[in-house]
Amino acid sequence: MTQNIRVVVVGGGYAGVMAANRLTQRDDVAVTLINPRPDFVHRIRLHQLVGGTGDAVVGYRDILADRVALVVDTASRIDTTGRTVALANGAAVGYDYLIYAVGSGSADPSVPGAAEYAHTMASLEEAQRLRSVLDTTPTTAMVTVVGAGATGIEVAAELAAEGRAVTLVCGKVLHPYLHPRTRRRFAKRLAKLGVSIIDGPDARVTGVSRDAVRLADGRELPSTVTIWTAGFSVPDLAARSGLTTDAAGRLLTDETLTSIDDDRIVAAGDSAAPSNLPLRMSCQAANPLGAHAADTVLARITGGQPTTIAIGFFGQCVSLGHGAATVQLASKNDIAKAFAVGGFLGAKIKRDSFPGLIEHLAHEAHQPGSYTWKFRDDTRRQRLQTLAER
Repeated sequence: MTQNIRVVVVGGGYAGVMAANRLTQRDDVAVTLINPRPDFVHRIRLHQLVGGTGDAVVGYRDILADRVALVVDTASRIDTTGRTVALANGAAVGYDYLIYAVGSGSADPSVPGAAEYAHTMASLEEAQRLRSVLDTTPTTAMVTVVGAGATGIEVAAELAAEGRAVTLVCGKVLHPYLHPRTRRRFAKRLAKLGVSIIDGPDARVTGVSRDAVRLADGRELPSTVTIWTAGFSVPDLAARSGLTTDAAGRLLTDETLTSIDDDRIVAAGDSAAPSNLPLRMSCQAANPLGAHAADTVLARITGGQPTTIAIGFFGQCVSLGHGAATVQLASKNDIAKAFAVGGFLGAKIKRDSFPGLIEHLAHEAHQPGSYTWKFRDDTRRQRLQTLAER
């Protein structure tokens, strides 16, 4: 069968790779993946890269279907009228359908001095630069991690286990997502590693200098290396291309992940905002969102009606130093429960997740359409209806 339907996937993270692989179910679909770097970034291992205990790079040929053409460049604009994607090198790639999976990155810190003196780590290049800084910094030097979500906790624990003096500045509370019972467990584990935790109403950073972090109550914390993990942001490609986005810049879609502006454009992963009620940014959501985005495109190609998303969560797994982790269990609509799994089992779940995610992508490359997801939130429609009635 001749390949005459062009589908371009912009972004080669978890969602983008899953979508690209799944699209190869049809022999008449030519799939192109556009990504700014030649290798896949296994983002859930970036804290290990920073800590010097693991790598976060996987070759695309290990996870990408042979029929997917990889274009290593940055998408600079989407021309919805001409159905082309302009690249940074001046070239353009035409499409019949486009999957928007540009992912997320570090939030731009607005605190004075943070952009100049703090190190971010949401991308491969940022994590590599930070590792280089740590390699030349004495282990006795003070390290301050700003932001106590999963990323902040993981890198703080990783560096403390390395023998470094680490202070974790929470903003308000340690990882707000956690159930209070689990939060106490996290705090005990971090304290055991030697991490100093600063939380409460005054634990808000108001300034960063070369060798200190200033808090809202006027305290100054000595800090040779300051790591900024507070928040994520999405690229502004959609907004620059004239597409409707939510307040954070994610592409606004309906419940099938189709752009509200153009039924030839479908979103997936961190950069998607279905019904202006986006799912938590995570690889846990990215794989099923990528698969669903591909299914939406395939349905439209055949003239069928795409289905609405039914994607749920099981919780959140957080590394707590070398060989340790805790899994905060949650309801399918992502509300933390009063239960968590730690110890040997928690560590095993986290350890198995590293190759597990890669195996899902690789399996879909070899058997497109085989990926399924166990966790489905069937209450989303009810929540959307409640929001609409307010």
